[in-house]
Amino acid sequence: MADFYATLGVNRDSSFDEIKKVYRKLAREFHPDINPDPQAAEKFKEITTAYEILSDPEKRQRYDLGGDPFSQFGGGTNFGFGDIMDAFFGGGSSNRGPRARMRAGQDALIRVELDLQEACFGAERELNLETAVTCEKCSGSGCANSSRPNVCAICKGRGETQQVTRSIIGQVMTSRPCAACQGYGSVITDPCGECAGEGRVRARKVIPIKIPAGVETGNRIQMNGAGEVGPGSGPAGDLYVEIVEIPHDFLVRDGDDLHISVVIPMTSAALGAKFMIDTLDGQQEVVIKSGFISGNILTLKDLGMNKLRGSGRGDLIVHVEVSTPGKLSKEQEELLKSLAKVRGESGENVEIHRRTSAHSSGIFGRFRDAFSR
Repeated sequence: MADFYATLGVNRDSSFDEIKKVYRKLAREFHPDINPDPQAAEKFKEITTAYEILSDPEKRQRYDLGGDPFSQFGGGTNFGFGDIMDAFFGGGSSNRGPRARMRAGQDALIRVELDLQEACFGAERELNLETAVTCEKCSGSGCANSSRPNVCAICKGRGETQQVTRSIIGQVMTSRPCAACQGYGSVITDPCGECAGEGRVRARKVIPIKIPAGVETGNRIQMNGAGEVGPGSGPAGDLYVEIVEIPHDFLVRDGDDLHISVVIPMTSAALGAKFMIDTLDGQQEVVIKSGFISGNILTLKDLGMNKLRGSGRGDLIVHVEVSTPGKLSKEQEELLKSLAKVRGESGENVEIHRRTSAHSSGIFGRFRDAFSR
């Protein structure tokens, strides 16, 4: 048997908190979703098994005494202290009872793509799922023709059988799930032809869902009882709907705010201008005042995303860049020269300004400031 203390790298007298701390560190290191090394998955299984045993007082005691930590009686000829006491004082039965045929169903996860408009204002969808549902033919009983399961003739309904093994202390009685009924204590002699005794079948069903305004990629919506039905028509699990937001053509989301970049000619920056831009609320007017400086921003209040938690909306931030013409006609060149002469400007008129983070503007300035801190 493996040395589970060595697997985790802890001492045999380590406390539960120490073992838990070491396991969490190793789990983060070797989890397959984090570590792509093919051997990491196997290592993760080993440390998880070791933690399962050493974090459970009863399993740890059985392991320390040389028994099988996964069996109440240790298995084979290796017995723990509790097994020895049961052997001398009339134990030997696990008293677990038969397994229940009806068990809870598993949860399910589905991803739904939304465009930015739907993410902002909410949406309604119909989810078309293939999942486990209650068998209508037998109403979930698993039995055909309104019959019922019969008590197992081998275990007499206990769901387990007993076996006597010989050890150094004499005969010890151990209990195991009944092989004839798989531990249920009963046998379906006339199983339903539709579900083969499972009580559930695979089917497609349509589930309507309302997606709230303001969601973003990674948000999950829990729908209680919308997962798959369990064996024996057991309670259905939950359905989790994970949001995946499709990138917009020109609007960039930053939390509750939206960003858009526009380019204007230098004449508009100098003289001022008005123009329309497309937003999630339709076209909106943007006003550029004369003397506008390239790289500055304009804020359109309450034209961003709806807030998922709370009320109100974010803003739409307009990043404005001024375009300098690269090619000029002869006439345009002469006009600019005349303007420069009137303004007293030449190639030597250069002013150097020291910019601090307090004076930085625009989204690129904010990024630069963030990395320089």
